[in-house]
Amino acid sequence: MKEREDLIKRFTEMAKEFRKEIIEMIYIAKSGHPGGSLSIVEILISLYFYKMKYNPSNPLWEERDILILSKGHASPAMYVTLANAGFFPKEELKNFRKFGSILQGHVHPITPGVELATGYLGQGLSVANGIAIALKLLGKKNRVYCILGDGELQEGNSWEAIMAAAHHKTTNLCVILDANGVQENGFVKDIKNVEPLCDKLIAFGWKVYEIKGHSFEEILDVFDKIGKEDKPIFIIARTIKGKGVSFMENNHNWHGKAPKEEEYKRALQEIMGEKYV
Repeated sequence: MKEREDLIKRFTEMAKEFRKEIIEMIYIAKSGHPGGSLSIVEILISLYFYKMKYNPSNPLWEERDILILSKGHASPAMYVTLANAGFFPKEELKNFRKFGSILQGHVHPITPGVELATGYLGQGLSVANGIAIALKLLGKKNRVYCILGDGELQEGNSWEAIMAAAHHKTTNLCVILDANGVQENGFVKDIKNVEPLCDKLIAFGWKVYEIKGHSFEEILDVFDKIGKEDKPIFIIARTIKGKGVSFMENNHNWHGKAPKEEEYKRALQEIMGEKYV
């Protein structure tokens, strides 16, 4: 119990630092997607520093677990996580979105640790499913994780992949939905409602868990169940778009916009505390 409490405390401090670094790199680049990056920080920390197998000195290690970030515009969160996990020097974060940089606007395999170029929303789960099926056929023990945005579930391709995964019993696949309820132009429920998600996914043949996506306690608890189910796992993580910055939270205008100087300073103060300079 004490060990888990200490881990959660450490992860909570990491989340503050990650959010600071996300805001910093978007501010320096004058471009990027803060909202959906800030909403997946706890998920990525829990994957890379608790659950997944990988080797930062050998990103293509054959026994690694695979992560597909289907919502590829959340690249700042992915890059900050990979840098802190040792895949490349943290100084590289300052080159985000620069011409010739290994850190492009949407994730791409040019970046060590990135498996798939994404940004074409609704496609990532199909690729993750294909990888999971291939690994099963080869008798491999690698696990496949896929982070989706809830707006992606408005796309038919996602539901084809959901149906296929259940049919092929890809028990080595875990999908994590960043259910922040907001997409580029407004609230998901107003643009094309995807609820009731839990009922739909169960009907499609998945094992479904619904958690608070910013609670390390709930994330780690559900991650402990991965590998014990006889169905593919779908985790609905209820999150807040722009988490940690009050004027970005639940605000679709911060889907893909960089903060100006005063907004940048205010964001860092809110994330790190009022004494932050």
